[in-house]
Amino acid sequence: MSPLKIKKGATSHSAYDLRPTFSDKEEQHTLAVLVENEPGVLARVIGLFSGRGYNIDSLTVAEVDHLGHRSRITIVTTGTPQIINQIKAQLGRIVDVHKVNDLTVEGPSVERELALFKVTGTGDHRIEAIRLADIFRASVVDSTLESFVFEITGTPEKIDAFAELMQPLGLQELARTGVAALSRGGVSAA
Repeated sequence: MSPLKIKKGATSHSAYDLRPTFSDKEEQHTLAVLVENEPGVLARVIGLFSGRGYNIDSLTVAEVDHLGHRSRITIVTTGTPQIINQIKAQLGRIVDVHKVNDLTVEGPSVERELALFKVTGTGDHRIEAIRLADIFRASVVDSTLESFVFEITGTPEKIDAFAELMQPLGLQELARTGVAALSRGGVSAA
């Protein structure tokens, strides 16, 4: 009996081929979760992530419907497509969760973040910090003889770029709100 020959470059499709057929590449996703605005709901959502070892890159939450007592949680997380699908399915099973939308896969969305930067310095560093703030459309919200506090709004990438440029100019503190996101167009998410 002759052995089975497979042409070079061809792949075998056997029932015994146990190699995974899914992607193991990690991706960042923005999830919009509409929940009941009640004590303990945020803790249950966060507990889902911490209990399973999932990381949260950004988290924002606020009440969006006063009459219906509903809040919107925006979570930015990273994982393989399988992990992201698991997260969405598990979020959907929480009793107080009304809707889970993955803004990353549902089409174009708008993401913004607010950040405050405290930059200390004198002389040329001070002048350069103001010049860069102007380029990035950051506002001066506090000023002393030794420091500035800049306020900037934009994409997370814009905030990161501004932070990188402010570092050598005397960046002392940074506070970020986390991502707020909405789907673009007429489609409504959570």
